[in-house]
Amino acid sequence: MRIAILLVLTLVFSSFSVFAQKKLVFTDQAYEEQIKTILLYPASEAARANLQPAAVPFQKQNLLLEFDDIQDSRNNYSAKLIHCTYNWTKSTLMDLDFMSEYNEITLNDYENSSSLFLPYVHYRFEVPRVKIPGNYLLIIYRDGDKEDLILSKRMMVYDPRAGLMQDNQLLGNGALQATNQQINFTVSYQGLQVLNPMEMIHVVIRQNQRWDNARMDVKPSFIREDVSQLEYRFFDQDKQFSAGNEFRFVDFRSLNFPGQNTGTLNRSTKPFELYVQPEKSREGLAYAQYKDLNGGYAIENTDYQDGYVSGNYIFVNFQLTTRQVNGEVYVNGALNNWQRNDDNRMTYNPAKSAYEARMLLKQGWYNYEYWTESKTLPGNYLEGSHFETENSYDVLVYYKSLQPNADLLIGYFSIAVNPR
Repeated sequence: MRIAILLVLTLVFSSFSVFAQKKLVFTDQAYEEQIKTILLYPASEAARANLQPAAVPFQKQNLLLEFDDIQDSRNNYSAKLIHCTYNWTKSTLMDLDFMSEYNEITLNDYENSSSLFLPYVHYRFEVPRVKIPGNYLLIIYRDGDKEDLILSKRMMVYDPRAGLMQDNQLLGNGALQATNQQINFTVSYQGLQVLNPMEMIHVVIRQNQRWDNARMDVKPSFIREDVSQLEYRFFDQDKQFSAGNEFRFVDFRSLNFPGQNTGTLNRSTKPFELYVQPEKSREGLAYAQYKDLNGGYAIENTDYQDGYVSGNYIFVNFQLTTRQVNGEVYVNGALNNWQRNDDNRMTYNPAKSAYEARMLLKQGWYNYEYWTESKTLPGNYLEGSHFETENSYDVLVYYKSLQPNADLLIGYFSIAVNPR
């Protein structure tokens, strides 16, 4: 049995050697192929707490990291925090400036899975408290070697010192109204010593917790220094967001009774092969309303009680029937950290007139979209874009402090557009 398991692991991660040279990137990243299902979220008893953003108030720092290492034995992993600027570069602060304890902590909370055909070790790590609010990059590495990186994950700690007032004008204007969304708001910074708001206040806006299309360092439309307010009113296309469409989804929380949008499940191979129902392009179609997870995913196993250590990894096959487009097509979503790479790139099959992709995923409920990378086509070309789409936006307000010399996160606000 052990030989068979090792053979499966070798086949699944045959390209492991490509990770011999690792370079730290200040984003959400797995540096080795066997590191899967990375979750960083506020610890809570609430259902599907892992769908919450990796952002916590300064007074209640309770972030929890979970991830799987698809091996049959544990590794010696350590964690470290890196303090970052508002635009996610390493700051000039030393560890003692933002940490009260030694900034290297061993991961001792782990559990072996009960999966028989693709074993993994599930790790949990409670992120230590920090002394100042702001952006942080959490990194995990092996055997005390900070260059032997395993994963990196962005997180935020905020001190609610700024205020935000929102108006009701959320849609694009003119010809853009049918496809775009805008959020207009006013930020107040009373009580802060702001000599130059344009230099000392930085605002970042992101859609559905994704960083790949975030608007960084958004400048205000109007400055009202007499009342310590900045007005943000976005009528230009480059400040608006493409509304996109409701995300597609597939439910394989159960492998005994696969759920919605699943097709056939081949149990004769290990891991199992699941085929999602063939799908079509939504280009030019009317908007259809339904509830989604805004591109996220929920790890759940309805066959057994605990989905985190009993959930199985399976190969999930996607198929999109459409003509070939001028560019690359990806299965996109939080399932791949909103990144487009070889893991989620689709290949065109002329015999089926369809794009195909195969991904190793853990049992659960997944949202995704088919994203186009092209010089001539928009990213949501195959999905369509409708102002009616339900989306969640985060507004992050940073204050450039002189002491300490850091970008302090003084406001974190969530705005729901078209909530259901």
